[in-house]
This record gives sequence, structure tokens and C-alpha cells, in this order.
Amino acid sequence: MTWLPDHLGEVLSLTVRHTYLAGVPLILGLLIALPLGWLARRYRGLYPILIIGTGLLYTIPSLALFIMLPLLLGTKILDPANVVIAMTIYTIALLVRTVADGLGSVPDAVNQSATAMGYRRGRRFLSVELPLAVPVISAGLRVAAVSNVSIVSVATLIGVQQLGSLFTDGFNRAFMEPIIVGVVACVLLALVFDGVILGATRLATPWQRAGKAPS
Repeated sequence: MTWLPDHLGEVLSLTVRHTYLAGVPLILGLLIALPLGWLARRYRGLYPILIIGTGLLYTIPSLALFIMLPLLLGTKILDPANVVIAMTIYTIALLVRTVADGLGSVPDAVNQSATAMGYRRGRRFLSVELPLAVPVISAGLRVAAVSNVSIVSVATLIGVQQLGSLFTDGFNRAFMEPIIVGVVACVLLALVFDGVILGATRLATPWQRAGKAPS
């Protein structure tokens, strides 16, 4: 393969753009999903509304969403913000149920003990419930990360440059090397995201590394 060495700079630039378009929505989606998941878990009446409502967002075809957002937001169709917002919506759709289920996995006895020790609701959430829910949330975040890396590639159809551009370039010229490089780069990027999430999970759950429950 001689194409890759000659276009390495381009591939790296597209990889950086792809990382931004897939990674920023992952963080934003998590930050929004945490309070929504908590509300769904805290108030039973909101659970079906939030879980079903956010879940339906994932049924919107990505290409349609990429095209609709500029009309709704008044942005240009090539503005990367459209992709970031769309991917944030998809991330929220995947993570709200995960956050709610993760918080629901915390034993009631643990919450009651924390309350008896004087933990108020906010402190209990941050210091007890959320740390114990990290493994479940992490699993959902890993799925969302792989999904984001994949769906971002579709944005090349509206002209937003990222690794998906290699696919269209290869298809348009009936040239396989850019397609292969694009596929491999996407897989490697998804693996990097997965590794970062796993590493962050290990740091956030030291009791699991020690093989014992938190005290």
C-alpha cells in the first residue's frame, strides 16, 4: 500500500476531526444523561416518560437528523456543530436508561446507611450512588462510544470532513485503499475510546481492583 504513506497527514487530520465529533458528544451526553437518569430513578412517574422519550430519539435516522438540525438551528449545513448536537442527542438516548439502571443497582441498604451517617441527597448521590453505579454506566458509555464513532461517518454525506470521507473518496474512484484505511482507522479509534473508558472506570472504582467492596 503506497497510498497511506502519501496521505498520512490527511488521514491524521481526519482522525482528529473524527475524534472531536465523536468524543465531545460523548462527554456532553453523559453530563446531560446523569441528571436525567437520576430524575428517572428518583421519581417513578418520570421514569417511563424519560426512558421512552429519550429512547425514541435514537430511532431518528442519522442522515435525516444531520439535515434537519441546520433548518431548526439556523446553522450552515457544513457546520460541525450540527454533528456534535446530533451525536449528543444519540448519546443521551443511549445513556439515560443506563444511568437510571446503574443508580437502581445500588442496594437500598447502602443508601439507607449513607443517610443514617448524615449524607444529604446531593452528597449521597455524588459520594455513594454514582461511584457504585460507575460499572453499569461505563458499560453503556462504551456502547455509546462505538456507536458515535460509527454514526459520525455518515456525516460525510453532507460534506462534513472526517474518516468517513475516505469511504466516499474510495467508492467514487473505485479505489479500495482509502476505504480500507478508513475502516481500520475507525476501528482503532473505537478501541482507543473503549480503552480510555475502561481506564477511567478502573480509576473510579479502586475497590474493584482490590477485589473487595468499598467501605
